[in-house]
Amino acid sequence: MNNKIKWGVLGYARICQRVIPAIIKASNSEFYAFASRNPESLVKCQEKFHCKKTYETYDLLLEDPDVQAVYIPLPNSLHREWTIKAARKGKHILCEKPLALSEKDAREMFEECSLHKVKLMEAFMYRYSDRSAKIREVLTSGVLGDIKYIDTRYHFCFLPNPETDINDYRMKPEMGGGSLYDVGSYPVNFIGWVTGSTPVAIDAKAEFKMGVDISLSSVLEYQNGIITNLSCGFDTYTRMYSEILGTKGFLEMPDTFFGNAGTIILNTEDGRKEINVDETERYLLEIEDFTDALINNRKPLFNSMEETIRNMGVIDRLYKSIR
Repeated sequence: MNNKIKWGVLGYARICQRVIPAIIKASNSEFYAFASRNPESLVKCQEKFHCKKTYETYDLLLEDPDVQAVYIPLPNSLHREWTIKAARKGKHILCEKPLALSEKDAREMFEECSLHKVKLMEAFMYRYSDRSAKIREVLTSGVLGDIKYIDTRYHFCFLPNPETDINDYRMKPEMGGGSLYDVGSYPVNFIGWVTGSTPVAIDAKAEFKMGVDISLSSVLEYQNGIITNLSCGFDTYTRMYSEILGTKGFLEMPDTFFGNAGTIILNTEDGRKEINVDETERYLLEIEDFTDALINNRKPLFNSMEETIRNMGVIDRLYKSIR
């Protein structure tokens, strides 16, 4: 495989404004092809990012033998279909979160990728931030003692009046809308990352509008006694915050899922310590790392199959609890 992987992108979602520049900037990647069903998006993307090939359908891009990897930022309900189609064409896949709409679908996607000998990774870019690296250092140091409680949330108000915003896929159940699939997948991923296990009990409540959950709060209990509180929603001012409480200290993590500079705060009997966090190009690191895994056939991937499947199972159970 060449030292630069030729990337194709399916669709022109808003997140592409961050991921495509990362592909262009990455030392081991080339933004080679772009596909959109919207002619206006084709023109806009080509004028702004100057890829070598553009296609009017996703299938045509997947037929291009020079495309080695694809990034899928499509609405949630399309992740399974186009991941499987890409795998069958021999393309490696970086797919936006949530990878699928169920654990069953996620398993099928990974099975197809394994069958066709391509790699698949769920795109949780926050895990590449310096903030996450510093959190990992605190956790592995043991300074918190035995972890007892985790509190994590991600809320923002992107639709002040959901009833009027009928064209946004996040308000359409048939397209995988809802706050849990959208912003809630981050706290679910965070809890799974910290605990490394599956909850034994889940209880959740949610508010629904237009057939989707616009807010959700839940309590998850683990076999080792850890209790976690998780909340997400579209209906409040932006709030992103996490806290981990142990027997010897607790860690405060403002802006848990962002890549901005700031601090996380460690509290122990030695006092309160602010740990500086550097601004991070999360999307660039994600692209470079996944691409390196392709070039060097590296395993396991940074965000593993086992972790994704486990977290999709948690989302399944949360939805079962509120429906």
